[in-house]
Amino acid sequence: MDNQITTKFKIVKPASDVFEAIVDPQKMSNYWFSSGSGRMAQGQTITWRYDEYNAEVDITVLEVEENKKIKFSWGETTVTMIIKELDQMSSIIEVSESGFKEDDPELINKMLGQKEGWVYVLTCLKAYLENGINNLRASLIH
Repeated sequence: MDNQITTKFKIVKPASDVFEAIVDPQKMSNYWFSSGSGRMAQGQTITWRYDEYNAEVDITVLEVEENKKIKFSWGETTVTMIIKELDQMSSIIEVSESGFKEDDPELINKMLGQKEGWVYVLTCLKAYLENGINNLRASLIH
């Protein structure tokens, strides 16, 4: 059985704006990681850095469909982001993370933690795109 978590948010911006905010490291640094080593493109390995935690993570970009889908792996899990344009001014973004190990004694805690993390990321993305609020994540952790 593949254990998966899913989170959805409506963002009052077109799919192209949501997509660009995710794949462009300059835009991403306004709401998620502090920096990224490059634009997300299929087949690329990118390093994302969290200055607040002095941490970094490498991701492997598995699939990119412009304005519609981004899929990457990090660690043992795979993240799929689907962007659906509702109309010219709003979209739904759905993030699913799968690959959690069934035999992990901390499985439930890890899945709940990741679900909470995705709600947090999408909240920051929404604040950035809809209201121009930069670095909401940084202000919330201090």
